[in-house]
Amino acid sequence: MAIVHDTTMSPGKLDLLAAWLPAQPWYSGNGREPQLAKAGGFRLDDPQGEIGIEFMLVADGPAVYQVPMTYHGRELAGADGRLIGTSEHGVLGHRWIYDGIRDPVLVTQLVALIQGDVEAQAQGVSSTPDPTVTGQPVAADSLAAISSVVSGDGPAGTELLVDTVGPDGRASGQLTLRIRRILQEDASGAPPGDAGQAGDETDLPCLSGLWRRPDGAEVRGVLATARWAPLPLAQP
Repeated sequence: MAIVHDTTMSPGKLDLLAAWLPAQPWYSGNGREPQLAKAGGFRLDDPQGEIGIEFMLVADGPAVYQVPMTYHGRELAGADGRLIGTSEHGVLGHRWIYDGIRDPVLVTQLVALIQGDVEAQAQGVSSTPDPTVTGQPVAADSLAAISSVVSGDGPAGTELLVDTVGPDGRASGQLTLRIRRILQEDASGAPPGDAGQAGDETDLPCLSGLWRRPDGAEVRGVLATARWAPLPLAQP
């Protein structure tokens, strides 16, 4: 289960993100320096227990951004362009913090979360599931991600093409995931999976969660949408 250490990081996560966000194609700050505040988020477990996985939700004025991140104990070879920054952790020492959307460990666990095979973990408490984060499975059977590539990155979100295998280990199809970077609260009150967002005509919500507005009110919205393209059944 995810372990959260009661310690410090220097520089802190918000400081690192304030320097990284303005260069992202989906940042809407129009050249000004970000003024970030924590708005919510959750964690996922790394089955190997080596990598920290966190989905950070940060507010910059009225805008709320979703930044999935992974924390590594060593620098990753060939990860140029994925590094958010480095920080000194009070317990774990030097940490390399990467854009998690481009980290196969995070993508694998995200697909498992959507399919209901793992639980989201509380952002600030060790070994505690977070039931407010809900997934909507895209296929009837379990799926495991075997590879992924970023196919688009812009105001509509970051799009991933994920090749998957089924419970038998055979290729099962391709999952197109769109991770929403700029979040919008669901004003309709509809439960997750009932409706998409403008521009997502072929996408269905697959992940929903909570965050806090600047006034302290807690709201819910879609964190990710998906399209599922199963492989055609083999002919007898």
